[in-house]
Amino acid sequence: MSMRSLLPATAFALGLSFAAGGSASAGNPFDSGPIADFMNIFKEQAIPRETVAWKGGEKPGTIVVSTSQRRLFYVLGGGAAVRYGVGVGRQGFSWSGQKSVTMKKEWPAWRPPAQMLARRPDLPRFMAGGQDNPLGARAMYLGSSLYRIHGSNEPETMGAAVSSGCIRMTNKDVVDLYDRVKVGTKVIVRN
Repeated sequence: MSMRSLLPATAFALGLSFAAGGSASAGNPFDSGPIADFMNIFKEQAIPRETVAWKGGEKPGTIVVSTSQRRLFYVLGGGAAVRYGVGVGRQGFSWSGQKSVTMKKEWPAWRPPAQMLARRPDLPRFMAGGQDNPLGARAMYLGSSLYRIHGSNEPETMGAAVSSGCIRMTNKDVVDLYDRVKVGTKVIVRN
């Protein structure tokens, strides 16, 4: 029996355990929390994550984003880095510079910033964390800016310039990066 055929039965059994007295961070255990994390493991990757050679001089644990390549590198040291496909800021919203991770959140709630609401008044003023939330499974907040490295429920946007400046990753990849990154991690964004 394949893992894909086990997925529905496993998810159903996990759902029953929550109904029998377990807890989830939101009302629907399939929307956020450990069951949603488990189900994201089986989603297709738009751009596969891989370990690659790294020739930069950055210290291990540094994040380097190349907006022109639309890739994020997590420096491992020893001449290697983990490379992830990302979505980056569209024309007029791209940026470069250095920030640090100041906060990390699992299944974060989303409040669109005032600048975004001015452009898109149709957006909700608040959205609880979950599968439909634009911040996805994890978010790492960058300095005092409005920017984040976050998950996305739109894996087809990886490798594209589509965001309002945030760095988007698949939920599967953002969970992997989130587990590696600490608050204080240096983030370098380059063209």
